[in-house]
Parts: sequence; structure tokens; C-alpha cells
Amino acid sequence: MSKSLIITLIILGVLIIIAVVLYFLGKKAQKRQDEQQAQLDAMKQSVSMLVIDKKKMRLKDAGLPQAVIDQAPKVMRMSKLPIVKAKIGPQVLSLVCDANIFDSVPVKKEVKATISGIYITEVKGLHGKQVNAEVKKSKWKQFVEKAQEKAGPSSSGNLLLLC
Repeated sequence: MSKSLIITLIILGVLIIIAVVLYFLGKKAQKRQDEQQAQLDAMKQSVSMLVIDKKKMRLKDAGLPQAVIDQAPKVMRMSKLPIVKAKIGPQVLSLVCDANIFDSVPVKKEVKATISGIYITEVKGLHGKQVNAEVKKSKWKQFVEKAQEKAGPSSSGNLLLLC
């Protein structure tokens, strides 16, 4: 056999092994995530709260209890999390917000939220309405929209595929 064929077979074998390992790690992570979601659903409660401020900040700068910071993995301590500072009853608390709903949380408004421990999973308006906050667009999406406006209606379909 030629050397190029042997090298190709070795690379193909390594790629197959990597794909199998990633498949099983993904299955394991999915199972862990399902268990965590079940725990969140079991402990959720609905509260009325006044949202004071919201930011994306590091876990150690968020003002969360030291026990929470100690239990967090080292990677999570360094990454930025969506933090909401809210007044629930007489207490002002820092809560971690779900990244999917972080943009829809209004600031300086009273909302009805579903929380599980220190984690906000859902936010509704005070009277059950869904709160629609202004969503900031990334620089890339702003650039694509400007390009679509300049290109006109005939070529706008091509740029939509890029997003």
C-alpha cells in the first residue's frame, strides 16, 4: 500500500473514534441536563418582584452568596452570566437569569416571575401579559440589515440565508 493511503486510513480511524466519543459524551450531558431541568421544575415558585437592574457579569462580582460561588465549576466562575438584581418583598436579591429570557426582562418594572432557588426561569408582566423588551441587535445583524436595504428587494433572499 502507498503511504498516502495508510495516512488517510489512520486519519479516518481517528476521526471515527473522536465522533463516537463525542456522541457518548453528548448523550451523558443530555441526561444530566434533563435531571437538572426536572429539579428546576420541582422547585419552581411564582413570585412578584421589582426588577432593579440587569447585567451580564462574572459570578464572583454578582453579589451571590459565597456558598453558590464555591459550588460553581471553575469555568463558570470565569464566564459572564446574566444577573438580575430584584426586590422580592423587603429583600433585594441578585438572581441568575435564564439566558433565553434575559433580553425580555424589563428594568425598573414589577413583574411576575417563576424562580427556582436563585434561578429565574420565566418572566411575565404583572397582569399575565408577556413582557416585550427592546432587543439589542448584534453588529453583524445590523450590518446585514443595512446591506439588505441597500441591495433592494430582489437580492434580499440571499443575505437572509447568511443569518
